[in-house]
Amino acid sequence: MKGALYLAGRYLRFHRIKTTILVVSLTILLFLPLGLEILVARTAERLRARADTTPLLIGAKGSSLDLALRALYFEGEVPESIRYEQVARVRDTGLAAPVPLHVHYRVRKQPVVGTTLDYFDFRGLRIAAGRRFSVLGECVLGADAAAALEVGPDDKVITSPDNLFDLAGAYPLRMTVTGVLARTGTPDDAAVFVDVRTSWVIAGLGHGHRDLTKPDAAAQVLERKEDRVVANASVLQFNEITAENSAEFHFHGQQGDLPISAILALPRNAKSQTLLLGRYLGRDEPCQIMEPRAVMDELIATVVQVRGYVVAVTLLLGGATLLTICSVFWLSVRLRRRELNTLEKIGCSKRFVGGLLGAEVAVVFVLAAAFAAGLALLTARYGESLIRGLIV
Repeated sequence: MKGALYLAGRYLRFHRIKTTILVVSLTILLFLPLGLEILVARTAERLRARADTTPLLIGAKGSSLDLALRALYFEGEVPESIRYEQVARVRDTGLAAPVPLHVHYRVRKQPVVGTTLDYFDFRGLRIAAGRRFSVLGECVLGADAAAALEVGPDDKVITSPDNLFDLAGAYPLRMTVTGVLARTGTPDDAAVFVDVRTSWVIAGLGHGHRDLTKPDAAAQVLERKEDRVVANASVLQFNEITAENSAEFHFHGQQGDLPISAILALPRNAKSQTLLLGRYLGRDEPCQIMEPRAVMDELIATVVQVRGYVVAVTLLLGGATLLTICSVFWLSVRLRRRELNTLEKIGCSKRFVGGLLGAEVAVVFVLAAAFAAGLALLTARYGESLIRGLIV
């Protein structure tokens, strides 16, 4: 048997191109259904884990999936905004504690999440270095965000413009990093957390500039009336909030009218959750309320259904590939007839010759299985991150 394995190995090594093609084809054939199953299972596990920890989600009417993806994973399409006054509405019911979210902007590829410190307590986020944000213009980074941006406490980060061609848009805001979170293995690792008011400054809904009521600002005033001061174009907005200019920052309009993306509603108990769900059933209701687990279950069911079709097609293609490989081996035996006859003439038994051919097939299948297993392990470890990177 050792002699047959040795000769099989020498033969496959000599015919490198044919061996490589066979191994690669079998590797793909074995890996595709296995890798797809791993990706679907791991993704479903992550989606359910995140959704299970979020009892209720409130946002604008529209796609519940877009809202859930944006509020829970900070990815996907940006949903319509709701007014901040909805936070007070939830709080006034006494049924749940509201946690506002404003997820619209980015620092490079990292999402900026405007929220309150209650979010840290709700998600169990722990500071690994530095401290939490406390004033306007400060931010806390997830572990992955800090690594990607190569910054730490006391460093600066700058928000990316929402639209490079919007000359009238909001100025990028330069923020101070006050802390870095411990790694959690959740989407929070990739986020840049700020106070919700800081996110409004990034959106251009709040800004700071030189106090035009002071005498030294006369050169920048076009018109001064009793209740209004009109400035000229030389007045620049501050693009960084510091201790010196923080008092100059202000918001236009009532706070209740400012936008947020969603509200995480944390009910006191199951009864409170049911009662709160009933508060948003009216036809004229501007908001929708959902249970993220139900939304994720629908998404996973769709993915599983699509996976079934993909696996069916893969099996059909795999069958055709397997028949092709068998044909290659059969034709190889026909072409090697003189070689095999020579082995019999020098004393090799038919059993030995059959073992030699079987060893060649076994070596090819073992190599393909080993490579497929290696790819499966890599998929289990890095596949989800790779897909998220391609999507974002």
